[in-house]
Amino acid sequence: MVKKYLQVTKPGIIFGNLISVIGGFLLASKGSINYILFFFLLIGVSLVIASGCVFNNVIDRDIDVKMERTKNRVLAKGLISSKVSLIYAVVLDITGLALLYAGTNPLAMWLAVMGFVVYVGVYSLYMKRHSVYGTLIGSLSGAAPPVIGYCAVTNEFDIGALILLAIFGFWQMPHSYAIAIFRFKDYQAANIPILPVVKGISVAKNHIALYILAFTMATLMLSLGGYAGYKYLIVATAVSVWWLGMALSGYKTENNRVWARNLFLFSIVAITVLSVMMSVDFMSPIPKAMLA
Repeated sequence: MVKKYLQVTKPGIIFGNLISVIGGFLLASKGSINYILFFFLLIGVSLVIASGCVFNNVIDRDIDVKMERTKNRVLAKGLISSKVSLIYAVVLDITGLALLYAGTNPLAMWLAVMGFVVYVGVYSLYMKRHSVYGTLIGSLSGAAPPVIGYCAVTNEFDIGALILLAIFGFWQMPHSYAIAIFRFKDYQAANIPILPVVKGISVAKNHIALYILAFTMATLMLSLGGYAGYKYLIVATAVSVWWLGMALSGYKTENNRVWARNLFLFSIVAITVLSVMMSVDFMSPIPKAMLA
């Protein structure tokens, strides 16, 4: 029984997001770590993300049964009732937000609220099923965790937070489109209007390349803005160029499914590596007097 309640929170998504939370937190901490703050941040964000995933499972249970990769999810198989799941989700969300408010700061909590509302209220309830721009809206919630981690330390939404929002927001787009191409038949069967299905794979390839270019520029801004060091810059450049090269190879591929799967897998490697590098190669922002 416990396993079912754990599965419905999508532990893999929670873990993946925590890596970016830690990246944002350590980037802002600059070597001076408040471990109590860190503890409340990780538990609070984990619970809010878990809540969002449970809500998403409830909302998507009708389309999950139509998709090969989701047909065995707990709610798709009816192993937990929707009513119990909703109560579970509400408890997780309230607890997580309370921990963020009490253990970090109100800004971090409100950022979590905004990410949650966008993911559950805007994306899951409406945009995912009705608009080709659903992925773009959803990317805002996907980019929230590292910003929450950063702002938990700084207690202000500054240029560094904006850069993190851009990096992780732009990353979400090619990552999501790669999944949609790799699982193309699933998205067709569920009638989800994501770009590759609506506009075609060729158009999606153009968007993937453009978003990776935007991602590349955003990653460089973290060093150019004085928030991360040269080691981060070198690694970020190498990772971005390699990912862009993989994207461009899609124009010549004879197997879109294999290409998209590799692109998707590398996207996870790319964002993990960047999160680690910003954690260990941080810098203090350039003093304004030096910029004058």
